[in-house]
Amino acid sequence: MVLKQIYNAFDPFRPLPAGDPVYVDCRQVRGDGDILVELGQKIFFSNQKTCQLYAGHRGAGKSTELLRLKKHLEDNGCFVVYFAADEEDIDPEDAQYTDILLACTRHLLEGLNNVNPQPLLNWLGGRWQELKDLALTEISLESLSLEGKISQFAKITGNLRAVPSLRQQIRERVNPHTTSLLEALNQFITEAKRNLPPGYSQLAVLADNLDRIVPVIQADRRINHDHIFIDRCEQLKALDCNLVYTVPISMLYSSKAVEMRDTYGQPHILPMIMVRTRENKVYEPGLKKLKEVIAKRVSQVAPNYSLESDIFDQQETLEQLCLMSGGHVRNLLLLMQQATIRTPNLPITATAVKRAISEARNTYRHTVDDDYWLELAKVSTSKKIRNNNLHRSLLFNRCLLEYRYLDTKGEIKRWCDVHPLLKDTDEFREALNQVS
Repeated sequence: MVLKQIYNAFDPFRPLPAGDPVYVDCRQVRGDGDILVELGQKIFFSNQKTCQLYAGHRGAGKSTELLRLKKHLEDNGCFVVYFAADEEDIDPEDAQYTDILLACTRHLLEGLNNVNPQPLLNWLGGRWQELKDLALTEISLESLSLEGKISQFAKITGNLRAVPSLRQQIRERVNPHTTSLLEALNQFITEAKRNLPPGYSQLAVLADNLDRIVPVIQADRRINHDHIFIDRCEQLKALDCNLVYTVPISMLYSSKAVEMRDTYGQPHILPMIMVRTRENKVYEPGLKKLKEVIAKRVSQVAPNYSLESDIFDQQETLEQLCLMSGGHVRNLLLLMQQATIRTPNLPITATAVKRAISEARNTYRHTVDDDYWLELAKVSTSKKIRNNNLHRSLLFNRCLLEYRYLDTKGEIKRWCDVHPLLKDTDEFREALNQVS
């Protein structure tokens, strides 16, 4: 029973709600970044609406941090509409700007359900004849109640993800009208800001999981990320409220990085927890934080168990699991779950951890094409990535990880390294010999 409880305490796909007792503050080993300061203070300080970008490796903990930001904003008088875009609204394998606009519209309607939605319903009514088949209905909009009309709008946006065969049709019919949709949405937002619940004076939208949009080269030989976040930047910024969009970390390592900064302001990145230094020595503060992540989750289900004797057979087993995660929180949780599965009775043994590491390593190995190993070896030596699609792809797929720290002068130092799971492969060792 305890093993089952431990396994479920390490759910790698559930963001922690704000204030969760198992949350660990990792600012010290992530370059001293703080979402409450970097994004939150800008919202509170600015006299104008803000639009900010938040990036980081998938699974690094961005959603947990955004939920902390949501609570912080709400506690300080800002009404927040938060949504994870890939859950109901967009397909990360096939997403465009229109999908994001419709998702924002839907969640604003749902989150501000006490506000008169007439501007948006007028927009929908004016185009109902060409849109109603996309809602998979023949119902007359006029015959529906207010709630029924809103549900039809939600049905269209939901079909973007749920019905792939309708996806392009929805875009083709909505795209010519995005300007008028933005106008209607801003009328709705203006009304919402006048009628916020007591205690609130600002409005913010946090659009999470847009960083999961897979990079796809389009017909014009450009990446779809550029089409969404560069070409459509004015539309993304046009909503008349504070905005935070998550973006793929690979975009911030492209020739568009300066343009992104000029357009949206300084993007904010959540790096890995640093468990090794640039010189490949164990970084004890980072290792200690990962142990704390494990200890806090274990304490919820087995408070009287010692981490290094009851849960793990020895300290070295625990530390090996932590180090092989690369400081990537989701990897750490996945490794912990796999090691637990391989454990018939506590403690978790070195053999179980090695098996979990081996399985994870094979998964990562399959993501690396044969001619990519040499590039990984070069990054392992230089600790830098190059501005090209190959390195951005390796960054997006978490074969390369970003770390940050403050030097003795208080300057932020950024560096990259190969995921430790890949370093212990024959392919990597052979490539490293070639560049040494």
